[in-house]
Formats: sequence, structure tokens, C-alpha cells
Amino acid sequence: MSYTVTAALGVLGALVLDLLVLRTRLVAGRVFWATYPIVLAAQLVSNGVLTGRGIVRYDRHAILGPRLAHAPVEDLAFGFALVLTALSVWVWLGRRGIDGPAPPRAR
Repeated sequence: MSYTVTAALGVLGALVLDLLVLRTRLVAGRVFWATYPIVLAAQLVSNGVLTGRGIVRYDRHAILGPRLAHAPVEDLAFGFALVLTALSVWVWLGRRGIDGPAPPRAR
């Protein structure tokens, strides 16, 4: 399976999780799209450093070819899927009143 197909499946899975499974509908709201450019900028910087310096390499036969900041465009899809999945689960848990561990008490 190519990196392109895997990235597309990741985006599809994240959208299904957000819209149909957890029903958080983050992608339907303005807040997600207003703040996503911040994540995208950070992703482009980190991808640019990692791929520009040759720390991460891609098989040219497994990607579409176009690159942004040295990284294949598929990386943007993977980043989107990762962020959307993490936020969807976080919002879903928060709506159910499930918090993290209680902070330690001061003595």
C-alpha cells in the first residue's frame, strides 16, 4: 500500500470518527478551521527540518511527488488525521465528564 493511499485512509478514518462514530463534528465548526492553520504552520516547519536535512526520507514511488517545505503533501493529510483524531477523542471524553488523573494535593 502506498503512502498516498495510507494518508487518504487516515483522513477518511478521522472524518468518520469525528462525524459518525463520536459525533463531535469538529470539522463542521469554525473554531477547528480557525485554529488549524497554527497546527499546519508548526507541521510545515517540523516536516521541513526533518525532510530537508535527510533525517526522514520517502520512496519516490510511494508518494504523489509534490512537496511543501521539503515534505510530501501526504504528510499534511497524515497530520490532519492525527490532529482531528486526537481532538475528537479529547472532546468526546470531556463531554462525558472523563477527566485525567486528579492533580496531587498540596501539603
